Amino acid sequence: MIHQYLDINPEVQDALTNGKPVVALESTIISHGMPYPQNVETALRVEEIIRGKGAVPATIAIIKGKLKAGLTKEEIDYMGRGKGILKTSRRDIPFLISKGLDGATTVASTMIIASLAQIKIFATGGIGGVHRGAEESFDISADLQELSNTNVAVVCAGAKSILDLGLTLEYLETHGVPVVGFKTEELPAFYTRKSGFKVDYIVEDAKEVAAALKTKWELGLKGGMVIANPIPEEHQMDFNIINQAIDEALMEAGIRGIKGKATTPFLLERVKELTKGNSLDANIQLVYNNARVAAEISVELAKLENPVYSE
Repeated sequence: MIHQYLDINPEVQDALTNGKPVVALESTIISHGMPYPQNVETALRVEEIIRGKGAVPATIAIIKGKLKAGLTKEEIDYMGRGKGILKTSRRDIPFLISKGLDGATTVASTMIIASLAQIKIFATGGIGGVHRGAEESFDISADLQELSNTNVAVVCAGAKSILDLGLTLEYLETHGVPVVGFKTEELPAFYTRKSGFKVDYIVEDAKEVAAALKTKWELGLKGGMVIANPIPEEHQMDFNIINQAIDEALMEAGIRGIKGKATTPFLLERVKELTKGNSLDANIQLVYNNARVAAEISVELAKLENPVYSE
């Protein structure tokens, strides 16, 4: 039944059939994260990085009502140029399919489609989380609920630093989602390597992550894992500068009454303007770094699950 909705790219399907490593990628960063053609160039570069590490990239999207696991270059360009491509989370999927619309997938919807395609590793920039002031607004990203339910591991540079990181960690703990620091004891804060919050576990290499994931899922412990991978030191932003920009953007969002799914795109765009584009440059570099680590983990997991697999 699912095959009438899901279209798996032949390269991705071949890799899955033969137990080779595959890394899922979201498409919101293409359609809503940066301007054309930089968005397409970045997406294609991320795919190159994953291939260079021995894995197959599978960019996820919804195109004309079809769930896509793995896009062609032409489809990536379409997502980068397209107008009216909807930012898509779990609640939106059935409506986009039934109406034949285009959707750029968030962390939550990318996890869902990756899971349907049996892809277990996903690289993104940063996960959503509990928004600042959520004790009044109840604004909590669907990403967190998805992480507690869907068996996909997410490699990210922590949660977006526009969020309440402490409450985000509390939510993940309550729902049994491990937050693992990749060679770090501190949760990275997207643009910076430091946040002041500790991760649950520290791992030193991709083999350690792959072993934990295999064990978790074989035990039937439902849900994903957050692998928090800090932005490379040479690309991180000054802690005070970025937080000042975030505070100013949050104040403007409050004054203008921006809420719900419009909040994150507004804040990221405003922070980019306030930092004269430096935040976008940092964003691109951390995505590249996450792609490398995700590919390494995917390769190690493939070796554990398919002993005959060799790079």
